[in-house]
Parts: sequence; structure tokens; C-alpha cells
Amino acid sequence: MRMHFEKVSFPLKAPFVITGYTFNTTDTVRVTLEADGVRGQGEGVGVYYLNDTADLMLEQLAEIAPKIEAGLAHDRVQHMLPPGGARNALDCALWDLEAKRSGVSVWERLNMTPKTLKTVCTVGIGSAGQMAATAASYAKYPNLKIKLDGDNPVGKLEAIRDARPDATLIIDVNQGWTFEELKEYAPACEKLGIAMIEQPLKRGGDAELEGYTSPVPLGGDESCLDASEYEVAASRYDVINIKLDKCGGLSAGLLLANMALRDGKSLMVGNMTGSSLSMAPAYVIGQFCHFVDIDGPLLLAGDVDNGLFYGTGGIVEVPNRTLWG
Repeated sequence: MRMHFEKVSFPLKAPFVITGYTFNTTDTVRVTLEADGVRGQGEGVGVYYLNDTADLMLEQLAEIAPKIEAGLAHDRVQHMLPPGGARNALDCALWDLEAKRSGVSVWERLNMTPKTLKTVCTVGIGSAGQMAATAASYAKYPNLKIKLDGDNPVGKLEAIRDARPDATLIIDVNQGWTFEELKEYAPACEKLGIAMIEQPLKRGGDAELEGYTSPVPLGGDESCLDASEYEVAASRYDVINIKLDKCGGLSAGLLLANMALRDGKSLMVGNMTGSSLSMAPAYVIGQFCHFVDIDGPLLLAGDVDNGLFYGTGGIVEVPNRTLWG
């Protein structure tokens, strides 16, 4: 087997603003594995708030590359790399390679018949007027994800709701509120018909959620990186957001999904603003999810070849096997 890995950057169509960060480019790492005349690929974006950068991912992959080329078994990768973007890229490349070598698709291997998914479209932080205008421009998307911080969140939601009375709205605070702010804003969110509040409090600072009954379901993202953090997160959140870059690949994502489903938790699949090569394996996790956020390619100035098809109504077609799986 031959292994190649490289940094691939994707400029965004416009600056994308969330709590504490503004993104202009997405830096990904692409892993390509070749064996028996076929090629498998995977993409990792990394976890920005953990300093999981493209350069770090390249260093981690360089360390393991000789073992992969020598034939390291797929299931051993979970023990050789930590959760994060590098392991995600490699794990997903292995799933893709195995599907193409065997002629058995990922769906067949998992005994699944894929259903078409409907993604949210994300509105970044801006003024109330700017966010309402953006929401209105996304008229063909019935499901919107609204990025918020502590700056006039209710006023912004009211403006967005006026612009899109038809839309299902979820909000993502990216750790931007205190517990007191959550208790203050949650009733207004309920009144505005918000379907879910994602990650209101800081990672590691959300113990106050235990015993708190929110009028709007709460989702854990940064507070649940992988299966090792699931039990604590499950005691605080109604919804678990699975991102393959956080947990370290499709293999780890499926494990986390099974744990949450066992306990009757709702699931969300999210993304770190990657290309369609990132979204394709996330599409597998999306089959189990109530909330689907795989709109990363919509924010990019350009996508990969054979990318996902995004249609009216937020419909995302099943990935082409030429792309992945």
C-alpha cells in the first residue's frame, strides 16, 4: 500500500464569523491510499479550538505512514492516533479504499439503505439586519442554523424569525454564554420556536446543566468530543453532535452514535466546514440524526470534483461512489 497526504486549502465565499473566531479559509489535510490499482481518500479539517491544525495533522500522519504502508490493520488506527483530524482523514480513507478494493460499498458493508438527507444552512454572526437578510437569502433552505454570541442574541433571533417565519431554527452559541445568560435567553428562544440550543456554555464549564431543565432542548458539541466523554455529556445534554473531526473518523463516529441511540438521545451530525470529501462519510452518521448539518461545501468558494449535490429544500443527495464509499 502507498500513502500520500497533503494540505489542501479552500477559500471561503465570504468571511464566516462565530463566537471568538472569523474564518476566511478552511485548511484541510487529504489522505490518499493506493493498493491493487485503486485509490481511497479521506479529508480531515481538524478541531480549531483544540489547536488541531493542518501542520499538526501532517506531523501525526507522517509518523504513522510507514506502519500503514506496511499493512497496519484498519482497527489498529484507532489506537495509533489520537482523536482528531488526522485520524479522521486516515480512517475515512481506509473505509473508502476497502470499499473500492472489495467492490462492496460502505452502505452494503453496514447493511444500510441510505436515505436522502436535508441539511441546515448556516447563518454566521453579524448585525441583526445582516443576519436577517442572510436568512432571507436562504429561502430555499427550510432548516437554518444560527450562530450567536452574547451580543443581542434575542434581538437577532427576532429579526431572523420575522424574515423567516417558515423556517426551523436551531442556534449554535459555540460556548459563548454563561449559565445565567442561558437561563435568561432560553424562554425567549422557546417563544420564538427555536428547535435546539447548541453548546451554550464553555467546554469544561457546563456542570451547572446537571439538574437544569431547559425549555428548549440543549445540544452538546464541544462538550462531547468522542465516546470517552459521552457519559458526562449525556447527563447534561438532550442532543449529541457528532463531528468526525472531533471523534477521529467514521469508525469512532459510529461507536458514539450507537451509545447515544442506546440511551434514547437525539443526534446531530456536524462539520468543520470541509469539502464534500468530509461530508460524504458524515452522511453515514446523518442517517441516524434528527439534526443534519453538512453544509460545509456551501460556504466554500469551490468544492472537490464529484462533490455532493445540494438541491432545493436543503436536500443533499447520497454521495457518488466516485467521491467516496
